[in-house]
Amino acid sequence: MFDIKVLPAAETECTNNGSFLQTPFWADFKSRHGWTSKRFSLDITYNGQTNTAEVSVMNRSFAKNRFSIAYVPLFPALPFDRAEISPQDQAIEFANLLHDIAFALKPELPKNTIAIRFDPAVEFDDFLEMAAFNKGIKIVSFADKLKLKKNSVDIQPPDTTLVDLTVDEEEIMNRMHSKWRYNIRLSQKKGVEIKRYLGNSLNLSEKIDKFYELTKETNARDGNSSHAKAYYLDLIKASAEEIAAGKDVPEVSLYIAEHEGEEIAAIMTLFSHDEAVYLYGASSNHKRNLMPNHLLQWTAMKDAKAYGSKYYDMYGMPPEGEDENHPMHGLYMFKANFGGRIIHRIGSWDIPFKNIYTLYIAAEKLRAFWHKKVIKKLKGR
Repeated sequence: MFDIKVLPAAETECTNNGSFLQTPFWADFKSRHGWTSKRFSLDITYNGQTNTAEVSVMNRSFAKNRFSIAYVPLFPALPFDRAEISPQDQAIEFANLLHDIAFALKPELPKNTIAIRFDPAVEFDDFLEMAAFNKGIKIVSFADKLKLKKNSVDIQPPDTTLVDLTVDEEEIMNRMHSKWRYNIRLSQKKGVEIKRYLGNSLNLSEKIDKFYELTKETNARDGNSSHAKAYYLDLIKASAEEIAAGKDVPEVSLYIAEHEGEEIAAIMTLFSHDEAVYLYGASSNHKRNLMPNHLLQWTAMKDAKAYGSKYYDMYGMPPEGEDENHPMHGLYMFKANFGGRIIHRIGSWDIPFKNIYTLYIAAEKLRAFWHKKVIKKLKGR
């Protein structure tokens, strides 16, 4: 259905556009933390028309390099205009596109690759429409033996909210819930100060130490896990070093909220020409009544707008979190009330290449169950 030609992409102009996950900067950074990567140029012919797309493909090895998984974040997008094709045909076409890209890339991947995993750049405003699209992919895959498997563990957060930064600051504020505007002003009135640190800040190491302390406090409270401290330090320093060298790459920042000399909350963000992303956040158990997290986000949004980012991605929220009985209702409301557009991506899809994939998925599900269910239950969450 699709004719796809794959060529190596030695150079790219897309260093700071589109999803940060597809930038060479991100691939280089991840290569220092257990991944390898290659960049390709794909000539995709569909209905007699050929379009060229660049794609970054990462690979991670397991079991002392006995097998590996290839990973393609935020790619591909739909190859057609939704208005010109029925919902049923959309699923048929896209299922075939994933299959054809996977097998076109297969010869370029390490021989021990057991599957390729996609997090496609396909989003819906309506959760039920997204679910129907995914159901259609499953039906097509079964009927046409395409081997697509919906992964139960999504790598990138499929549900998020995007705050429009193309309007003026007053309009951004007006689109927020009135309580959120009040909380921002309250935080300012109570004397909370937001300080921003880049990868070339003189006291960066000390501030990353504090961010990591807050992260551990947050994890103990919420039952989550996080990266090692060196991961955060490397990320922010790598960004500053590339920018200092004259390269147009995403800008990573650390924001810390202080009150009377006490550092009480922090976030890490990434700004690119298209998007600003709230990557990581942490907060103390103290002085939460001062609403430092609201002021942190608002400060980052203003800086992202000044940088030129088009929208601010809150980067993950539970799709059913609007329900007051949902265990993550608080997180949902915190992010949703900043007035962004809620979107639902289709999540992670795998195309297996080898039978061992079945065992790998079973182990992956068991690990997710252990961390998300057993550990949290043992900690009383």
